Amino acid sequence: MVTEQLSRAGWGAYFDQLSKSLPRADVELRISSLQLGSQLEAEGMKVNGISFDHHNDIIVISMQGLEHIIHAPASAYAQAQDGRVENLEITDAQGERCLLHFRWPRAGKDVDEVIDEAGEETFPASDPPPWAGA
Repeated sequence: MVTEQLSRAGWGAYFDQLSKSLPRADVELRISSLQLGSQLEAEGMKVNGISFDHHNDIIVISMQGLEHIIHAPASAYAQAQDGRVENLEITDAQGERCLLHFRWPRAGKDVDEVIDEAGEETFPASDPPPWAGA
């Protein structure tokens, strides 16, 4: 896995490009600081997009039903494997870290295909379980 520090000048373009692929991924979002410890804010949610507003000096992470805003971001790191971002860490001026871990669908299968596959699962009913009383 390759870790890259993202240049502040390129945050807008980087997050815009990343946001185009994010609707396919689920995300786990964790906030970590000395005051809070490590807190899970979101898990298994789809990300609508990540954007950097340089005028207001904020990064906005928009998920289905939740928005997380990072004020005065100081640094951003991305970890990628096989050309896909797996983790993103953004630290604000006070040292609070926002950690995003992306879970991507398996290669070769679309998310809807995996869901359909699971819905068709059946179990043998030749012998009823002992608790059924039959």
